Parts: sequence; structure tokens; C-alpha cells
Amino acid sequence: MKQPIFLGMALVIATCLGCGSQGAVHSTPQETPSALSAETAPAKVVITTRRKEEDLPRPVTLTLEDWPQYRGRNRDGISQETDLLSSGSAGGPLVLWETPVGQGYAAPSVVGRCVYFNDYDEGDSLWMVRCLALDSGVEQWRYEVEKRIRPNHAITRSAPATDGGYVIAIDPKCEIHCLDARDGTLIWKKALPVEYDSPIPAWYNGQCPLLEGDRVLIATGGRALIVALDIATGDPIWETENTEQFLLSHSSIMPVEIDGVKQYTYTTLKGLVGVDAATGKLLWHFPWKFNTAVSSTPLPLGDGRFFLTGGYHAQTVVCEVKRSGDDWVTSEVVSLPPPTAGWNSEVQTPILSGGHVYGIGKKQRGLWTCLDLEGNEVWTSEGEASFGMGGYVLADGKFFVLEGKTGVLRVLDARADHYEELANIKLLEGPDVWAPPIISHGKLLIRDLGKLICLDIAKADARVAALSRRHSVQPKISPRE
Repeated sequence: MKQPIFLGMALVIATCLGCGSQGAVHSTPQETPSALSAETAPAKVVITTRRKEEDLPRPVTLTLEDWPQYRGRNRDGISQETDLLSSGSAGGPLVLWETPVGQGYAAPSVVGRCVYFNDYDEGDSLWMVRCLALDSGVEQWRYEVEKRIRPNHAITRSAPATDGGYVIAIDPKCEIHCLDARDGTLIWKKALPVEYDSPIPAWYNGQCPLLEGDRVLIATGGRALIVALDIATGDPIWETENTEQFLLSHSSIMPVEIDGVKQYTYTTLKGLVGVDAATGKLLWHFPWKFNTAVSSTPLPLGDGRFFLTGGYHAQTVVCEVKRSGDDWVTSEVVSLPPPTAGWNSEVQTPILSGGHVYGIGKKQRGLWTCLDLEGNEVWTSEGEASFGMGGYVLADGKFFVLEGKTGVLRVLDARADHYEELANIKLLEGPDVWAPPIISHGKLLIRDLGKLICLDIAKADARVAALSRRHSVQPKISPRE
């Protein structure tokens, strides 16, 4: 039985609990090579001020409720949170706040009580990273850089990565910005087209950085294929040689372990590659056919298998990677026939759960689809709903799925035997509601081309428990003038 979600509207006043110890701050680079228009060649690496060791950012201990990067802690689109609301009641979800945003599909990241996301002001040609208080939406700081960008559909497509100490963001023209999470101060920046002769993709950068420990992993697709950078300095730890001239796509790096070897996998414009996580050595390459571009991240199925799909009528396959002595062997296991092959993954990456692959399939019709690991269709939302190219996330046994054309949010039962809708509500406007929703600390964050909305979806008892876990009351803050 479908039920409309009852929304209790919460008025957010200006002085609310924030995510930091200070009010709103602008962090705009000085007129040096660190703040340049698109027509000016940027410096290779810019470090603002050499800080003393005790002043360097300190990563925080992440919790299961944090969403520190694209697709969450494990890059799988799954939140570990429980006790979340789905259907309507008087104690239903609260719209905590909403804030205007520029055109984009970029999802936010959350650590602690802070929301970090990339944004763009077309009027002033400013690309920015913004930090908001999760509970109030009050802006804490913003980092701004002049970037002249011609709109091509939307502008921002990349989610930042953060460990609570550093924030790593990639702007549309493939420049990496490392910021202090406390106040948005620039620590270093690196322009991939300058450092590595990286080509800027057709629809600007869509890659989301991967942050692991003391290093940042970035696909460059130029002189090097993938690089590992020291998070504190931006200096390279290792670089993968790109002798095959693999080109940069809109995809993002996915860490995985195969036959006891940790690897970083990435979908280039010539197929899937895997590099040794310790050394950066290219281990293997699986050729994969697609027509236009690829944005979806490789989906590991286990035992060295990957589900690859990409939208734009791309070939959808399951490939396998095995070790053979000192070498690695790749093979195609399954090639999905049409119409099953036609997944709407121009932007989204399917989710693996309970031995099944879930996502939006059947190109042109946008049906919610469940496949087994051999690529066989188990069921679809035939006759129930069409989702276009909307985003989705899994939490608490439920899929939260956005209709890409209409902005309707549908909550689905995450079971493998049939399609069942639990609730729906329209909060966003189409036509391109493509940003993946995220769930963090009992909050659901969704966006369209003009606004970012935060919903409290924790059940009442979970809300009380979350409040009791806070060790201290944060100082009150005021909105930015």
C-alpha cells in the first residue's frame, strides 16, 4: 500500500547549533596564481602558508553515520544507519532546511555535523566549496575561486571527500583543491591539465576524489593514469605510467581486493583498469565498449567480478579478473542482451545488496530493476513507476529513489522477490534530478538544479538517542551576512 509521507515542517531560525566553533567565514584565495580565471594558466602546486605542525588539520574518527565521500564510506551507495522513517505519520520526516544552490548534480559529503559540497555561482563565475551545519543549514564557510565555465547541462558533478580534517575537491576544469575542514583555508592545489596533461572531459570533471588515510587517489588520464598524492602537501607518492594512453572519463576510482592484492580500479575511455594500491603499477586492463561517455563507478560483485554499465546504450557486462602466476587475466563472463542491457547509468552506479544488483534499467522507460549476479532479470517496476536517470541510496532495508524527470522521492522495500513502494513525496523539481541522495546522522539530503533540502528521517526514539550522544553543546552561530 502506497502512503504519502506526512511532512511536519520545521522552522529553522538563524541561531542554531552548528558544526564548528565559529560563524560563517569566506575563504577566498588571494590574487596570486592560486585564484585564476579559466583563461590563465594555473600554477602547478600552490601552498598558501606553510603551517606549523601543530596547526595542520587533524582527521577525526569517522562513525558509521558519516558519509565522507561519493557513495559513502565504502563507495557502495549504502548507509549503515537504522531506525529510519519511511511511511507517513504525525511524527514523520521533518524538512529541517533548504538552501539555494547553483546548477549541478554534485552530491554533498558529511562528517560530524558538517555538510560539504561543490557549488557554482554563474553570475559571478565563482566555483566554490561550501560548508553548512547539518542540523540548521547555516553556512559555516565557503571557499571561492574564479572559474569561467560555459554551462553544459549542469556545472558541478563532483562530490568532495573529507576525513574531518581535510576536504579534497575537484573543480569542473580538473583542478584539485585541498582545504582545511575547519575554516576552508586553502592548503594546496594542483591543476591536472598542467601537471599531467590531463584532458578536460566533455561535460567537465565528474570524478570524485578518493581519500584513504594520508593519501588522495585521483585518475589523471594524461601523462599518468592514476596518482596517489600526500594529503598534507599534494606531493606524489606514486604515479601509474600511462603508456596505453587511457583517457579520463567521468567515472571515479573504486578500491577492491582481488586474490589478496589491494587494487584501485577505474573505468577509462578504453575500459576497466586495475592498479596495485601499494605501488601504482598497472596490473590489468579489461577492454569495454561504450559509445559516448561513462560516469558509473565499477561495481565489484566479489571474487574478482565486476558489473559494468554506463548509459548511452553502453554494453552492460560482467567481467572477471584472476591472478595467473605473476600475471593477471581478464575475461567477459556475461554480456547482457537488450533491453536488459540498457541501464540508465549516465550518472548513477547500481547498488549490490543481498546477492542482487539494483538500479534503473530498461533504457527509455527507466524501470527500477533487480538482477541476479549472472545478469538475469528478477523483476522490474513495470506498471508502477519510471525513474529516468534519478539517484538512489540504500539504508535500513529501504531504497530511497528519486525520479529524475519529476523530483518525486519514492521509498522502496529493498527485497529481492518483488517491487514494493512504501511511500512517496514530491519535494524537488525536474527535469534533471540526477544527484545521488545521501543519508547521514538520520538526515536525508536531496537536491535538484536549484536547491538542496535536508530531511530528518530518524524515528523519534533514534532522534533522542542521537541527541544524547553529543558530548557538548556547540556555540551558537549566525548566518553569513
